[in-house]
Amino acid sequence: MKKVAAKKFFALGAIALVSGSAFAQASTSSVQLYGIVDVAYRHTNNEGATGNGSLNQLVGGGMSQSRWGINVNEDLGNGMKALVNLENRFTADNGATAGGYPNGSYFQQSWVGLQGGFGRLTMGRQWNVLFDLVTSTYASYPYSPYMEAYKPEIGFSLLARADNMIKYTAEVGAIRGALQYSFDEKAATGGKTMGGYLRYAANGVAAGVGYQDYEFASGKKIKAWTLGGSYRTGPMYFNLGYGENKVDSNLPATDAPVLGAMWGSAANGGFGGGAMFLNANKRTIYKIGAGYQLTPQINLGAHYFHTKQTGATAAANATANFLTLAADYAFSKRTDAYVEVDSTKLKGGNITFNNVSNGPTSRTGFTVGLRHRF
Repeated sequence: MKKVAAKKFFALGAIALVSGSAFAQASTSSVQLYGIVDVAYRHTNNEGATGNGSLNQLVGGGMSQSRWGINVNEDLGNGMKALVNLENRFTADNGATAGGYPNGSYFQQSWVGLQGGFGRLTMGRQWNVLFDLVTSTYASYPYSPYMEAYKPEIGFSLLARADNMIKYTAEVGAIRGALQYSFDEKAATGGKTMGGYLRYAANGVAAGVGYQDYEFASGKKIKAWTLGGSYRTGPMYFNLGYGENKVDSNLPATDAPVLGAMWGSAANGGFGGGAMFLNANKRTIYKIGAGYQLTPQINLGAHYFHTKQTGATAAANATANFLTLAADYAFSKRTDAYVEVDSTKLKGGNITFNNVSNGPTSRTGFTVGLRHRF
């Protein structure tokens, strides 16, 4: 009896394996694991409590933020697909999760969607339309698409992602457009957004314009728009762009932490901090840059950003100039090394690095790192 039972068990197992294999072959669904691990040494001057020291650190994302994710693609027939994306960001130098604002989200991307002849509809936490437009149309470093350790342009993208979002994207020939709406769900940080963009790309030329707003818990809004383009010819790449953030007047103090999260990132060159979040009500940025693929393995890039902010009081009026130069060497399609040098200069508004009274208003830094994609 035991031998008969064992034979039946193995026979059923074999049938299950064969059936599963046949089903997998018949299905065109796929599940893809992907990721980036990036670690770099970064040095900056004019650091510390008094602003006269330096900082040496290992960062878990120099050119790119480290991440791992899962893409799911299921063919539903008749040209329709079901899509899923889950993506976690982390700092590879210490293994900590790089949680998203405002809830410290484990997954920075977590959405499900449908795609077909009608376009693409996605729902969940995902990139906003400002980030989509800038990184796809006039990115600073198209192969990256920006420098994670120094990214002033991303400081104008209203947190880059949004929770509880519905986004629709459609493409006709060389023209792509998208619309987004997200719910605030009565959160203390607000979070209702509306926006969209139009983009054209063909024959090495790309250009687009986008708009998005964000409603704070008080009902006040910050409104942002951006316009820019790029041109690629042979090994050369050129880009330029403009962005603007404008905040409703008399923003209450309860909304300041949200505005601070948008404007105060250390990767935004230190152009932020203290009471300026309440005093400033408008920020603008101009960017221009170029890239050159010296060889199939070596990419060079130089980018300049000029930002300005104004407010109801003179204490909010200030400017900042950012310059970044980078060289990237590809060992293979998946592994590359890079070196980057940057400079930031602040002027006006009683704004200094680290909010130190009479502190430094200039800072230089450099980053040397290694990145692997899988």
